[in-house]
Amino acid sequence: MDHLSQFATALIASATILTIILATDLGRRRVTNMRMLRSVIAVAIIIALFVHSLPTSGNAPSFQLIGGGVGVICGLIAGVLLPAHRGSDGQIYTTGGFGYALVWIVLSTARVLFAYGAEHWFADGLIRFSIENRLSGPDVYANAFVFMSLAMVLTRTAVLVTKRRRLRHAAADQAAVEQPAAV
Repeated sequence: MDHLSQFATALIASATILTIILATDLGRRRVTNMRMLRSVIAVAIIIALFVHSLPTSGNAPSFQLIGGGVGVICGLIAGVLLPAHRGSDGQIYTTGGFGYALVWIVLSTARVLFAYGAEHWFADGLIRFSIENRLSGPDVYANAFVFMSLAMVLTRTAVLVTKRRRLRHAAADQAAVEQPAAV
């Protein structure tokens, strides 16, 4: 994958993550371990394929951490837009709608547009910005976006786990209240 441009890399990575997230979360979907694990595995594969180095000079580590932080915030927003409920069958479901999809689509599109712009629209300005802020090359930007995706998916998964746990505990508490006291 070393021969791909930053734009092609961003396009493939973003489209893959977006497709998996929307396929597993849009509409009414049962919350299962495999459903949550599938998207985490996809991002892990994207990291293995597209993260070639981990720049550590200058401000590169901070910039990559900022990407992760933005991903956490966006994952929390996405998690809020993915309401969970207990179905009549006792299983836990989420309902992913337009707002949820829009968050993922906007962020995926922004990543791809940034990569395209870095090659075609504002390459000189990005080089100046990188020099002035001690950022060491295109891998810093690519990694920041990949770490943003990873953090977003992991945060969304953590939100789902938390929602599932709360609904299970609420059901257990309800069942305990409905049990007649032993005499």
